[in-house]
This record gives sequence, structure tokens and C-alpha cells, in this order.
Amino acid sequence: MPNTTSIISSKDIPSQYRQTPIAKLLEYHNFEKPLDEINKPELLIGTCIDNRIQLRIPGKFAFVVRAGGANMKYNEFKISYAIALGNIQHMALIGHNQCGMSNLIQRKDQFIQGLVKNAGWSIQQAEKQFNNESPESEIGNEVAFILKETKRLQKLYPKIMIAPMMYLVEDNMLYLISY
Repeated sequence: MPNTTSIISSKDIPSQYRQTPIAKLLEYHNFEKPLDEINKPELLIGTCIDNRIQLRIPGKFAFVVRAGGANMKYNEFKISYAIALGNIQHMALIGHNQCGMSNLIQRKDQFIQGLVKNAGWSIQQAEKQFNNESPESEIGNEVAFILKETKRLQKLYPKIMIAPMMYLVEDNMLYLISY
């Protein structure tokens, strides 16, 4: 993956993330650090709804917001809530490769047929929803989208440290994305 950094040891964690909950996330997940007992959340994680993303973290360690493609648009109130009432100062925005929200047009027919079969919708209802809502959900290139979304969120929350990451489904590892 272009613009990504493999994190396989503590020395691979960039200095700005060391001694932060972002480093802990990488240590728990990538290094299989023993899971600590956590009493209150330290991190906000924004990631995709894809069931292949299974993060290895302790219970109560993080607030987690899941949305297709890790697109946090329309989730700002939930993010603000975690920051305001959870005293969160750090966020990991985690996309992944092979994301279903990338190049949605290729799945239009499958989407329509799935809603007809599984939800009892008419073809017209399903096609209307796809045509009306897929442009808002389309993320394009996964890495580029995560960078763009990180920059958008950073403007909205300038005091929050946000780390853009990718989850590679083939090896279940987290990678940092460089700006």
C-alpha cells in the first residue's frame, strides 16, 4: 500500500505517537501486547463496518464508531460526545483495503438484487436508494480517503491528535498512513 508504514516494532512508531493511546493501540494489536485492565476509554477509533476488521484491544479501552468506509461524515455528534464527555484527546481513523465502499458502481446490480431478495424491496426502490445515496458513501481510493477524512476531522477538532491508519485484511495488521 503506498503511503503506509509497517509497524512491526516499537521503534517503528513515530515519535509523535509514542506514549499515547495511539501507540498502545498499535502495541495491543500489532505486537500482541498483553491486554491491560482499563477503567475508562483512552482513545476514539473510527473505522469501517466491515466484519473483517477485528481489533485486538482491551475492553473499555476505546470508543468505537463504525461507518461504511470509515466515513465519519454524519457521525460528528458521536465523535464530539466522546471528546466532550469521555475526555478523549486521541483518535485513530482506520480504513482498510478491499473496502466495499470503494467503487460502488461495480456492485450496483448486486446491491439492488440483495435488497429485493433480502429486504422485500422493489427493484425501483432499491435502484432509487442506490442512485440517491451511493455518491455520499463512495470513498474511492481507500488510503486517499482516509487521509482526506483525517484532514477534515483535524480541522473540526484541532486539539485532537488523529492518526490515519489502514488495516490490511490479508495480514490483519495496522499500518500508519503518512501525509
